[in-house]
Order: sequence, then structure tokens, then C-alpha cells
Amino acid sequence: MMKFFEWKKTDIPFLQDLLVPVTLENFNEVGYLSANPDVMNAVKKNQFKSGRTHFEKFGFNENRFQRFSVDQKIKNFKLNALSRIINTDYPHKIKKNCFDFLNEDLKTEFGIQNTDLISSNEYDTEVLELIQKHRDGIILDCGAGSRNKYFKNVVNLEIVEYPSTDVLAVGERLPFTDNSFDAVISIAVLEHVKYPWICAREIVRVLKPGGDLICCVPFLQPLHGYPHHYYNMTAQGLQSLFSPDISIKKHEVPASTSPIWMLTWILESWANDLTKKTKDEFLNLKISDLIQKPHALLNSTFVTELSDTKNFELASATVLYGTKIDK
Repeated sequence: MMKFFEWKKTDIPFLQDLLVPVTLENFNEVGYLSANPDVMNAVKKNQFKSGRTHFEKFGFNENRFQRFSVDQKIKNFKLNALSRIINTDYPHKIKKNCFDFLNEDLKTEFGIQNTDLISSNEYDTEVLELIQKHRDGIILDCGAGSRNKYFKNVVNLEIVEYPSTDVLAVGERLPFTDNSFDAVISIAVLEHVKYPWICAREIVRVLKPGGDLICCVPFLQPLHGYPHHYYNMTAQGLQSLFSPDISIKKHEVPASTSPIWMLTWILESWANDLTKKTKDEFLNLKISDLIQKPHALLNSTFVTELSDTKNFELASATVLYGTKIDK
């Protein structure tokens, strides 16, 4: 079988860093503001004349970064290659920087809404090794977010048109032919998908026989929406999504998702919702003060003072009451 990159010249860079440290020599106004939304807001409020003004006064000593545009050679190379596996039966637009399958019907059906939130995370060692393994193949990053590293062999699929986005589409209806990808990456995505079981079936469909899958989904992480957060999953729940089509080589809790992340997330988020006096009291509690029957703590100020929004974010469970609609 012809490898993904054999049909085209291979002198195009394999990787481009989109987020780089700023210096006086490489400063770019648009790139600086794009990578530093706090500075962008300050400029909009006329607190600074420009991003350059902020950089010269503060940013130079703050080790700030700026975002570069994707190298159009790499982008064109990838879009040309993608044209071979795109399912043209699905309505779409061909833009300069991406294939757009995200029409209004799909947005309505799958609960997609416009958002200014930026979802971004870095690849860990396991994913980087997978990208290197399939250097001459093609990998789908299903729900990539905004990537700071742009790989020639990784197709970034998103619902938001970030600079690194290659395909705009929903995970429940992947616009690719069967058995297209050597590997699929899905990192912190399925909890934000309205129908994750459908998305999982789609991932299996577009993955080549013998292809590799890396999928990470939260279990005890609090509510976090980009813009929605529908599901968390147990280990058994995640396995069941891909059973029996995926042979599981290993299922682990790496250091980047160990329980300490959940514990510190909950405690910090809880504390930040309290008034200063109650927050100080809360932060001075010992662990032994908290490990007792919950009923004994229900009337504590650090419990009763939480907002409704924070209660939903950190809830042990939620209860829904409803009435069937008479159609």
C-alpha cells in the first residue's frame, strides 16, 4: 500500500512550532496578541497603545510567547493529501486553511455552539512516540483543540477554526472514508461530545485494521465545558465504548491524570468560590477535619457558601426532575 507521503515531495518540514518565545528581533504584533489574550484585552481597553508597547514595558521580562501562522506549504500539503480520504458525499466547503463540514444542520443535531473558549493541551510522551511511529502515515487528532505544534502527518479535527485546524466537523459524523487512518488520538474530548458512543464507533470505522488508538477521558474531574461537558467515564465505561472492535494493549493512569490532579483541582476551585474569611478558614483545615461523615459538615460555612454554579461543578451527583411532554 502506498504510504501517505510517498506521492509528494518530502522536503516540507515535519513539524512547525506555532508558539515560540518572543524576542525583540522576532516580535509580531498579531502573533503576540493572539498568544496573550490578557494583553489583547488591555489593548482593547486602551490600557496599552499596542502589543509592542506592552512587550517593551513588561512582556520582555515576563518570558512571553507569540503565535506564528501555520506554514502554508505544510497546510497545502496536508489538505491535498486529505482530499484522497474525504467523504465527498457529506456537504462541505473547501476553505484556504481547512475543509469545513460544520453546517448548521450538524450544529443543531449535535448541540454545537460558537464559543470563544480556547481548548489547548500538549501531547505527552506516548502520543509523541505514536506520531513518530507513523511518521510516513496519517493520524487523526479527533478534537484536537488549538495545537501549539503542527505536525505534517496529524490531521487536526475540531469544531472551532483555530489556526491549526485542518477539518471542521463533529466527532459523531467523521467525514472520512472507512479505514483511512493509521492511528487516532482522542485526548479529553469524549466528555464534551453529545453522543460519545457514536463518536467511538466513528473512530473505529475510520481507523485502519491494526491501527493504533490513544483515548483519554476524565473520571473524577469536575465540570469543565468547551463549551459543553456531558459525560465522565469509569475505566470500564471507556473500554465498553470501543469493545469489541479495539484490542486493548494497556489501560493505565499516567502521572498526568493521577488522583492528585483531581484532588488539587477540587480543593482550589472550592476555595476560590468562598469569601476571604471563609476561604482562609477552609485553607487552614486539616485533612482529618474533612474526613468525617459528610452529614456533620453540611452546615459548615465552607459548604453552605458555595454558589449554585460551583455546586454543579463539584457535585457528588445531580438530581433531575421532569415531566414527559404531551405531543
